[in-house]
Amino acid sequence: MDHITALQCTICGQTYPPDQVEYVCPDHGDDGNLDVQYDYNRIAHRVRASGLTGHGIWRYKALMPIDYEAPVPPLLVGATPLYQSERVAAQLGIREVWFKDDGRNPTASLKDRASALIVARAQSEGRQIITTASTGNAAAALTGLAASVQMPTVIFVPATAPEAKITQLLVYGAHVLLVDGTYDDAFDLCLQATREYGWYCRNTGYNPYTAEGKKTVSFEICEQLSGQTGQFKAPDTLFVSVGDGNIISGVHKGFKDLLALGWIDHMPRLIGIQAEGSAALYQAWKMGINPVDMQPIDAHTVADSISAGLPRDRVKAMNAVKETGGTFLTVSDEEILSAIPALARETGIFAEPAASAAYAGLLKASQVGLLDREESVVVLITGNGLKDVASARKAVSQAYKVSPHLDDVARVVSRIFRD
Repeated sequence: MDHITALQCTICGQTYPPDQVEYVCPDHGDDGNLDVQYDYNRIAHRVRASGLTGHGIWRYKALMPIDYEAPVPPLLVGATPLYQSERVAAQLGIREVWFKDDGRNPTASLKDRASALIVARAQSEGRQIITTASTGNAAAALTGLAASVQMPTVIFVPATAPEAKITQLLVYGAHVLLVDGTYDDAFDLCLQATREYGWYCRNTGYNPYTAEGKKTVSFEICEQLSGQTGQFKAPDTLFVSVGDGNIISGVHKGFKDLLALGWIDHMPRLIGIQAEGSAALYQAWKMGINPVDMQPIDAHTVADSISAGLPRDRVKAMNAVKETGGTFLTVSDEEILSAIPALARETGIFAEPAASAAYAGLLKASQVGLLDREESVVVLITGNGLKDVASARKAVSQAYKVSPHLDDVARVVSRIFRD
């Protein structure tokens, strides 16, 4: 991996050779998140020589922290659709609105991108067992990708995680530990087990390579917006829901890579959307608190995938918003739930609560005047609605019950169209 130059601490800026540290900066413990540094000239030379080839995220393998010839999991991750909605754009009075539907990944969330890379790295390093803590999606992504190469997984999730997500883990054959506590409790317990048993840890905001898998969504968005294979065009603004902060960090890193390579001509503005009941980063941003000094909050939201008392990738997430001239917004659980059917009826995309939060954020941004009429906006939909059907049911009306007779159908039809 001669295109990787160093791993840099996001707190102190200290750099380390890639083979010297595994997860975090030794001087800052579990909070010392590392950022992967690249030799962009070497990457550009590789791409000029070999082009962008392969399927899904591996089309961008030359820009990822893995040997170019290393084997990768067989499941197709990435290459998810980007849909334009002229109707939503007209309603909001802006030039373009696009929706990136990452719920179309193999385990139905964007987090497959990170897990595919982590599994590939684990294979190349000869690891035997991978572990992670998760509210559900990261765990499902890991267990699905690991199952595709027959690698065992041990998963720590809060016992309150949606039943559908827990079931998904068990179907993939994971060893699931339901933690009687919060996501943050599960995260800390997973780290303890990692040290005790020597498992390879995928934890978000701890393993520095998770964001490097997630950044591929930015590559895809820009290539799709250009309308030409091998060409890239950046949007003006991107909306992304934020919990631990790793997705917005990865999105930011992807755009930084493209800008460093000269493949896009500007950095998009990143708008991070948090649930009101899990808004640690929003509060820190609003009050001017250094993310290093943030304290845990008691996080509660229907959007379990973005519920985090102390965001683990908070430094890079804050940088992503500040360095792009972006902002954080919060949306209520009611707005999140309402956005599920609203998005589905406007676009045909069924989003889980954490993903619909980004659409709720777009609507709020429009209401408070944050959008320009000439903007090109992308909304990142991070997970499929089938992940949490129980929440979706709260946002819709009940079905009509009828007897097997046409006159009963007529009664319902009359009521529907009268209403």
